[in-house]
Amino acid sequence: MDHLAALAGGEPLRPVYLLAGSEPLRVLEAAEAIRAAARAQGIGEREVHDMEGRDADWDALSASIHAPSLFASRRLIELRLPTGKPGNEGAKVISGFCAQPPADVVLVVIAGEWSKAHAGKWSEAVERTGYAVVFWPVKPHELPGWISQRLRSRGLKATPEAVARLAQRVEGNLLAAAQEVDKLALLLDTPGDVIDVARMEALVADSARYDVFRLVDAALDGQAAQVSRVLAGLRAEGEAVPALMGMLVKELATVAALARARNFTAECKAQRIWEAKQAVYKRALSRHPPERWPQFLIAAGGVDRIAKGRPRIGSESPDPWVHLERLLLAVADKGARALLAS
Repeated sequence: MDHLAALAGGEPLRPVYLLAGSEPLRVLEAAEAIRAAARAQGIGEREVHDMEGRDADWDALSASIHAPSLFASRRLIELRLPTGKPGNEGAKVISGFCAQPPADVVLVVIAGEWSKAHAGKWSEAVERTGYAVVFWPVKPHELPGWISQRLRSRGLKATPEAVARLAQRVEGNLLAAAQEVDKLALLLDTPGDVIDVARMEALVADSARYDVFRLVDAALDGQAAQVSRVLAGLRAEGEAVPALMGMLVKELATVAALARARNFTAECKAQRIWEAKQAVYKRALSRHPPERWPQFLIAAGGVDRIAKGRPRIGSESPDPWVHLERLLLAVADKGARALLAS
Protein backbone atom coordinates (compact mmCIF):
# COMPACT_ATOMS: atom_id res chain seq x y z
CA MET A 1 0.00 0.00 0.00
CA ASP A 2 1.18 3.53 -0.74
CA HIS A 3 2.68 5.13 2.37
CA LEU A 4 0.47 8.24 2.19
CA ALA A 5 -2.64 6.04 2.01
CA ALA A 6 -1.31 3.88 4.85
CA LEU A 7 -1.05 6.94 7.10
CA ALA A 8 -4.84 6.97 7.37
CA GLY A 9 -4.61 3.47 8.82
CA GLY A 10 -2.22 4.56 11.54
CA GLU A 11 1.19 3.94 9.96
CA PRO A 12 3.76 6.05 11.86
CA LEU A 13 5.00 9.24 10.24
CA ARG A 14 8.49 9.22 8.83
CA PRO A 15 11.01 11.92 9.82
CA VAL A 16 10.97 13.79 6.50
CA TYR A 17 8.83 14.06 3.36
CA LEU A 18 9.26 15.57 -0.09
CA LEU A 19 6.04 16.34 -1.98
CA ALA A 20 6.83 17.71 -5.42
CA GLY A 21 5.14 18.51 -8.69
CA SER A 22 3.26 21.14 -10.64
CA GLU A 23 -0.12 19.45 -10.03
CA PRO A 24 -1.26 21.55 -7.05
CA LEU A 25 -4.35 19.56 -6.12
CA ARG A 26 -2.46 16.30 -5.65
CA VAL A 27 0.39 17.98 -3.77
CA LEU A 28 -2.02 19.80 -1.45
CA GLU A 29 -4.03 16.65 -0.77
CA ALA A 30 -0.84 14.72 0.02
CA ALA A 31 0.21 17.48 2.43
CA GLU A 32 -3.22 17.37 4.08
CA ALA A 33 -2.92 13.59 4.50
CA ILE A 34 0.33 14.13 6.40
CA ARG A 35 -1.23 16.90 8.51
CA ALA A 36 -4.19 14.67 9.38
CA ALA A 37 -1.86 11.82 10.36
CA ALA A 38 0.17 14.24 12.47
CA ARG A 39 -2.94 15.33 14.35
CA ALA A 40 -3.99 11.71 14.84
CA GLN A 41 -0.53 10.88 16.21
CA GLY A 42 -0.62 13.71 18.72
CA ILE A 43 1.40 16.34 16.87
CA GLY A 44 -0.40 19.57 17.70
CA GLU A 45 2.18 22.16 16.72
CA ARG A 46 2.73 23.15 13.07
CA GLU A 47 5.14 25.69 11.55
CA VAL A 48 5.24 26.93 7.96
CA HIS A 49 8.37 28.39 6.37
CA ASP A 50 8.12 29.92 2.89
CA MET A 51 11.48 29.85 1.16
CA GLU A 52 11.42 32.04 -1.90
CA GLY A 53 14.30 33.99 -3.43
CA ARG A 54 16.19 36.46 -1.27
CA ASP A 55 13.60 36.31 1.49
CA ALA A 56 14.52 32.70 2.31
CA ASP A 57 15.93 32.61 5.85
CA TRP A 58 17.61 29.22 6.16
CA ASP A 59 19.31 30.14 9.43
CA ALA A 60 15.92 30.78 11.00
CA LEU A 61 14.64 27.43 9.74
CA SER A 62 17.69 25.60 11.05
CA ALA A 63 17.33 27.30 14.44
CA SER A 64 13.65 26.36 14.57
CA ILE A 65 14.39 22.73 13.73
CA HIS A 66 16.84 22.41 16.59
CA ALA A 67 14.93 24.53 19.11
CA PRO A 68 12.96 22.67 21.80
CA SER A 69 9.19 22.82 21.44
CA LEU A 70 7.41 25.09 23.91
CA PHE A 71 3.90 23.73 23.46
CA ALA A 72 4.10 20.13 22.27
CA SER A 73 6.37 17.10 22.41
CA ARG A 74 6.52 16.90 18.59
CA ARG A 75 6.19 19.44 15.78
CA LEU A 76 5.33 19.40 12.10
CA ILE A 77 7.47 21.82 10.10
CA GLU A 78 6.46 22.59 6.52
CA LEU A 79 9.11 23.96 4.19
CA ARG A 80 7.63 25.43 1.01
CA LEU A 81 9.82 25.74 -2.09
CA PRO A 82 7.80 27.36 -4.92
CA THR A 83 10.66 26.84 -7.40
CA GLY A 84 11.63 23.41 -6.09
CA LYS A 85 15.24 24.59 -5.68
CA PRO A 86 16.64 25.13 -2.16
CA GLY A 87 20.03 26.40 -3.36
CA ASN A 88 23.29 25.38 -1.73
CA GLU A 89 22.38 26.73 1.70
CA GLY A 90 18.96 25.11 1.74
CA ALA A 91 20.31 21.82 0.44
CA LYS A 92 22.77 21.72 3.37
CA VAL A 93 19.99 22.35 5.89
CA ILE A 94 17.76 19.62 4.45
CA SER A 95 20.63 17.13 4.07
CA GLY A 96 21.76 17.89 7.64
CA PHE A 97 18.26 17.22 8.91
CA CYS A 98 18.17 13.88 7.08
CA ALA A 99 21.56 12.88 8.48
CA GLN A 100 20.38 13.41 12.07
CA PRO A 101 16.62 13.93 12.20
CA PRO A 102 15.48 15.34 15.56
CA ALA A 103 13.11 13.01 17.35
CA ASP A 104 10.58 15.79 17.96
CA VAL A 105 10.28 17.13 14.37
CA VAL A 106 8.62 15.88 11.19
CA LEU A 107 9.81 17.92 8.19
CA VAL A 108 7.65 18.24 5.07
CA VAL A 109 9.25 19.81 1.99
CA ILE A 110 6.65 21.00 -0.54
CA ALA A 111 8.11 21.80 -3.95
CA GLY A 112 5.84 23.67 -6.38
CA GLU A 113 7.90 22.82 -9.46
CA TRP A 114 9.78 19.65 -10.31
CA SER A 115 11.75 17.99 -13.06
CA LYS A 116 14.68 15.60 -13.20
CA ALA A 117 16.97 18.64 -13.08
CA HIS A 118 15.62 19.54 -9.63
CA ALA A 119 16.81 16.32 -8.01
CA GLY A 120 20.10 16.31 -6.12
CA LYS A 121 21.86 14.94 -3.08
CA TRP A 122 19.39 16.65 -0.76
CA SER A 123 16.36 14.96 -2.37
CA GLU A 124 18.20 11.63 -2.37
CA ALA A 125 18.79 12.12 1.36
CA VAL A 126 15.05 12.67 1.84
CA GLU A 127 14.31 9.42 -0.01
CA ARG A 128 16.74 7.47 2.16
CA THR A 129 15.51 8.90 5.46
CA GLY A 130 11.83 9.47 4.78
CA TYR A 131 9.48 9.45 1.83
CA ALA A 132 9.51 11.33 -1.49
CA VAL A 133 6.82 11.44 -4.14
CA VAL A 134 6.58 13.43 -7.37
CA PHE A 135 3.12 14.16 -8.74
CA TRP A 136 3.49 14.37 -12.51
CA PRO A 137 0.64 15.99 -14.47
CA VAL A 138 -2.16 13.60 -15.36
CA LYS A 139 -2.02 12.86 -19.10
CA PRO A 140 -5.19 13.25 -21.19
CA HIS A 141 -5.67 9.50 -21.58
CA GLU A 142 -5.26 9.05 -17.81
CA LEU A 143 -7.86 11.65 -16.82
CA PRO A 144 -10.98 9.43 -17.19
CA GLY A 145 -9.40 6.86 -14.87
CA TRP A 146 -8.54 9.57 -12.35
CA ILE A 147 -12.10 10.91 -12.47
CA SER A 148 -13.56 7.40 -12.05
CA GLN A 149 -11.41 6.84 -8.97
CA ARG A 150 -12.42 10.23 -7.60
CA LEU A 151 -16.09 9.39 -8.12
CA ARG A 152 -15.66 6.07 -6.29
CA SER A 153 -13.98 7.85 -3.38
CA ARG A 154 -17.17 9.92 -3.02
CA GLY A 155 -19.42 6.88 -3.27
CA LEU A 156 -20.48 7.65 -6.86
CA LYS A 157 -20.57 5.56 -10.04
CA ALA A 158 -20.76 6.69 -13.67
CA THR A 159 -20.74 5.06 -17.08
CA PRO A 160 -17.55 5.38 -19.15
CA GLU A 161 -19.41 7.73 -21.51
CA ALA A 162 -20.45 9.98 -18.62
CA VAL A 163 -16.91 10.03 -17.27
CA ALA A 164 -15.60 10.93 -20.73
CA ARG A 165 -18.09 13.82 -20.90
CA LEU A 166 -16.90 15.18 -17.55
CA ALA A 167 -13.26 14.80 -18.62
CA GLN A 168 -14.02 16.77 -21.78
CA ARG A 169 -15.70 19.51 -19.75
CA VAL A 170 -12.82 20.10 -17.31
CA GLU A 171 -10.20 20.08 -20.10
CA GLY A 172 -7.41 18.50 -18.05
CA ASN A 173 -7.85 20.69 -14.95
CA LEU A 174 -7.74 18.36 -11.94
CA LEU A 175 -8.92 21.01 -9.52
CA ALA A 176 -11.94 21.65 -11.73
CA ALA A 177 -12.60 17.90 -11.97
CA ALA A 178 -12.44 17.55 -8.18
CA GLN A 179 -14.85 20.45 -7.74
CA GLU A 180 -17.29 18.91 -10.23
CA VAL A 181 -17.15 15.53 -8.45
CA ASP A 182 -17.78 17.19 -5.08
CA LYS A 183 -20.72 19.04 -6.61
CA LEU A 184 -22.12 15.79 -8.02
CA ALA A 185 -21.98 14.26 -4.54
CA LEU A 186 -24.10 17.14 -3.25
CA LEU A 187 -26.57 17.23 -6.13
CA LEU A 188 -27.22 13.54 -6.68
CA ASP A 189 -30.51 12.50 -5.07
CA THR A 190 -29.75 8.77 -5.10
CA PRO A 191 -25.97 8.26 -4.77
CA GLY A 192 -26.23 4.52 -5.47
CA ASP A 193 -27.42 5.10 -9.04
CA VAL A 194 -25.03 4.89 -11.97
CA ILE A 195 -24.74 8.29 -13.65
CA ASP A 196 -25.25 8.08 -17.40
CA VAL A 197 -24.42 10.75 -20.00
CA ALA A 198 -27.84 12.41 -19.86
CA ARG A 199 -27.76 12.60 -16.06
CA MET A 200 -24.19 13.91 -16.09
CA GLU A 201 -25.19 16.65 -18.53
CA ALA A 202 -28.12 17.66 -16.33
CA LEU A 203 -26.07 17.69 -13.14
CA VAL A 204 -23.18 19.76 -14.48
CA ALA A 205 -25.31 22.14 -16.57
CA ASP A 206 -26.17 24.45 -13.67
CA SER A 207 -22.62 25.65 -13.09
CA ALA A 208 -22.55 29.24 -14.34
CA ARG A 209 -20.87 30.50 -11.19
CA TYR A 210 -18.10 27.94 -11.52
CA ASP A 211 -17.68 28.71 -15.22
CA VAL A 212 -17.05 32.35 -14.30
CA PHE A 213 -14.14 31.21 -12.13
CA ARG A 214 -12.93 29.00 -14.96
CA LEU A 215 -13.17 31.89 -17.41
CA VAL A 216 -11.11 34.26 -15.29
CA ASP A 217 -8.57 31.57 -14.40
CA ALA A 218 -8.15 30.73 -18.10
CA ALA A 219 -7.37 34.37 -18.86
CA LEU A 220 -4.86 34.67 -16.01
CA ASP A 221 -3.30 31.33 -16.95
CA GLY A 222 -2.71 32.39 -20.56
CA GLN A 223 -5.22 29.96 -22.12
CA ALA A 224 -6.65 32.18 -24.85
CA ALA A 225 -8.48 29.40 -26.71
CA GLN A 226 -10.23 28.29 -23.53
CA VAL A 227 -11.24 31.90 -22.81
CA SER A 228 -13.14 32.02 -26.08
CA ARG A 229 -14.76 28.60 -25.54
CA VAL A 230 -15.96 29.32 -22.00
CA LEU A 231 -17.13 32.80 -22.94
CA ALA A 232 -19.15 31.40 -25.85
CA GLY A 233 -20.70 28.83 -23.53
CA LEU A 234 -21.70 31.46 -20.97
CA ARG A 235 -23.26 33.60 -23.67
CA ALA A 236 -25.19 30.64 -25.07
CA GLU A 237 -26.50 29.85 -21.58
CA GLY A 238 -27.97 33.34 -21.35
CA GLU A 239 -25.58 34.88 -18.86
CA ALA A 240 -25.39 38.68 -18.67
CA VAL A 241 -22.06 40.47 -18.89
CA PRO A 242 -22.66 42.62 -15.75
CA ALA A 243 -23.03 39.40 -13.74
CA LEU A 244 -19.50 38.39 -14.80
CA MET A 245 -17.77 41.69 -14.16
CA GLY A 246 -17.67 41.55 -10.36
CA MET A 247 -15.43 38.48 -10.32
CA LEU A 248 -13.28 39.77 -13.18
CA VAL A 249 -12.69 43.16 -11.55
CA LYS A 250 -11.90 41.48 -8.21
CA GLU A 251 -9.30 39.20 -9.81
CA LEU A 252 -7.70 41.99 -11.83
CA ALA A 253 -7.47 44.12 -8.67
CA THR A 254 -5.80 41.19 -6.88
CA VAL A 255 -3.19 40.79 -9.62
CA ALA A 256 -2.59 44.55 -9.66
CA ALA A 257 -1.94 44.45 -5.90
CA LEU A 258 0.44 41.50 -6.31
CA ALA A 259 2.24 43.36 -9.11
CA ARG A 260 2.81 46.32 -6.76
CA ALA A 261 3.88 44.20 -3.80
CA ARG A 262 7.55 43.99 -2.87
CA ASN A 263 7.08 40.48 -1.47
CA PHE A 264 4.81 38.17 -3.43
CA THR A 265 4.51 35.54 -0.68
CA ALA A 266 3.72 38.09 2.02
CA GLU A 267 1.06 39.72 -0.15
CA CYS A 268 -0.52 36.33 -0.87
CA LYS A 269 -0.71 35.70 2.86
CA ALA A 270 -2.22 39.14 3.44
CA GLN A 271 -4.88 38.48 0.82
CA ARG A 272 -5.40 34.87 1.97
CA ILE A 273 -4.66 33.47 -1.47
CA TRP A 274 -4.57 29.70 -1.31
CA GLU A 275 -1.41 27.99 -2.45
CA ALA A 276 -2.79 26.29 -5.56
CA LYS A 277 -3.96 29.64 -6.95
CA GLN A 278 -0.60 31.36 -6.46
CA ALA A 279 0.91 29.61 -9.48
CA VAL A 280 -1.82 31.06 -11.72
CA TYR A 281 -1.09 34.58 -10.47
CA LYS A 282 2.64 34.09 -10.98
CA ARG A 283 2.13 33.10 -14.60
CA ALA A 284 -0.10 36.12 -15.15
CA LEU A 285 2.47 38.47 -13.60
CA SER A 286 5.26 37.03 -15.75
CA ARG A 287 3.26 37.80 -18.90
CA HIS A 288 2.71 41.54 -18.35
CA PRO A 289 4.66 44.37 -16.69
CA PRO A 290 3.27 45.73 -13.37
CA GLU A 291 1.92 48.94 -14.89
CA ARG A 292 -0.35 47.05 -17.30
CA TRP A 293 -2.67 45.61 -14.64
CA PRO A 294 -4.20 48.98 -13.69
CA GLN A 295 -4.79 49.49 -17.42
CA PHE A 296 -6.70 46.22 -17.54
CA LEU A 297 -8.80 47.41 -14.60
CA ILE A 298 -9.65 50.61 -16.46
CA ALA A 299 -10.60 48.55 -19.53
CA ALA A 300 -12.85 46.38 -17.34
CA GLY A 301 -14.63 49.53 -16.19
CA GLY A 302 -15.22 50.39 -19.85
CA VAL A 303 -16.71 46.95 -20.52
CA ASP A 304 -19.02 47.36 -17.53
CA ARG A 305 -20.23 50.75 -18.78
CA ILE A 306 -20.99 49.30 -22.22
CA ALA A 307 -22.85 46.38 -20.63
CA LYS A 308 -24.99 48.82 -18.66
CA GLY A 309 -25.88 50.88 -21.72
CA ARG A 310 -23.30 53.63 -21.29
CA PRO A 311 -20.83 52.97 -24.14
CA ARG A 312 -17.54 54.76 -24.17
CA ILE A 313 -16.94 57.50 -26.71
CA GLY A 314 -15.74 56.12 -30.01
CA SER A 315 -16.65 52.56 -29.07
CA GLU A 316 -16.64 50.51 -32.26
CA SER A 317 -19.19 47.94 -31.13
CA PRO A 318 -22.09 48.24 -28.67
CA ASP A 319 -21.85 44.50 -27.94
CA PRO A 320 -20.35 44.09 -24.43
CA TRP A 321 -19.44 40.46 -25.18
CA VAL A 322 -17.07 41.63 -27.91
CA HIS A 323 -15.29 44.02 -25.55
CA LEU A 324 -15.18 41.48 -22.73
CA GLU A 325 -13.57 38.89 -24.99
CA ARG A 326 -11.00 41.44 -26.21
CA LEU A 327 -10.08 42.28 -22.63
CA LEU A 328 -9.75 38.66 -21.55
CA LEU A 329 -7.70 37.74 -24.62
CA ALA A 330 -5.40 40.69 -23.93
CA VAL A 331 -4.90 39.38 -20.39
CA ALA A 332 -4.28 35.85 -21.66
CA ASP A 333 -1.92 36.75 -24.48
CA LYS A 334 0.48 39.69 -24.35
CA GLY A 335 0.44 39.74 -28.14
CA ALA A 336 -3.30 40.45 -28.12
CA ARG A 337 -3.07 43.70 -26.14
CA ALA A 338 -3.73 45.68 -29.34
CA LEU A 339 -7.32 44.39 -29.18
CA LEU A 340 -8.03 46.84 -26.36
CA ALA A 341 -7.49 49.73 -28.75
CA SER A 342 -10.23 48.41 -31.05
